[in-house]
Amino acid sequence: MAKENKPGGMAAEPATPPDTLPGTLPGTLMVAEIFYSLQGESSHAGYPCIFVRLAGCNLRCVYCDARYTYEEAGTCRTIAEVMAAIAELPPVSRVEITGGEPLLQEEVYSLLNALLADQRQVLLETNGTISLARVPAAVHCIMDVKCPGSGMAEHLDRENFRRLTDRDEIKFVLSDRRDYDWARKIINEYQLADHPHLIFSPVTNRLQPSELAAWLLADALPARLQLQLHTQLWPGCLRGK
Repeated sequence: MAKENKPGGMAAEPATPPDTLPGTLPGTLMVAEIFYSLQGESSHAGYPCIFVRLAGCNLRCVYCDARYTYEEAGTCRTIAEVMAAIAELPPVSRVEITGGEPLLQEEVYSLLNALLADQRQVLLETNGTISLARVPAAVHCIMDVKCPGSGMAEHLDRENFRRLTDRDEIKFVLSDRRDYDWARKIINEYQLADHPHLIFSPVTNRLQPSELAAWLLADALPARLQLQLHTQLWPGCLRGK
């Protein structure tokens, strides 16, 4: 069963066609890296996790910290090869599929199902520009919402807010006060205040965490302030952490 597509709302056009990543062969994925680390964000922050970072992205955020996912081609791997690589790492339950934008690749759904069949706790980090309707219901989605400061806010598929479940998470990535006010408006418009996993995360070197904390306290907004744990543990490390 896939995530429910609830009625209402308007969907924005994604930045590029979401069917597949150009050059991807049937039954394969273009992979940027597979690594084992601590989860740095979301409600799972701090837990050991295996990451499968897929190549390709349909956005070009001004503050992107993973440009190599679209500047480099990645490595073509079959689903079996990805699963074998995961099996060689420590036997933790959490596996996150991230990018880039993982939903650009058609075979990502096969990978998600294979991981679920392997009894993994599967996390999917997505930028919210591509419909979540085909994502298996058991997958824990983390929708990384790009605010105006990213330069990519207009590409958001807002219908995805209605496809999320209480298991899933909504993370607003904020560069400044304009982003904060935009996020508040989205929360009101889509009645997200009662969502159990609402996260506000400041962009490193663009918004001071203390300033964001002051805004949240002043407005008593029901959102969690979260800093990227991995950037504090391994500052300057851009890959594999």
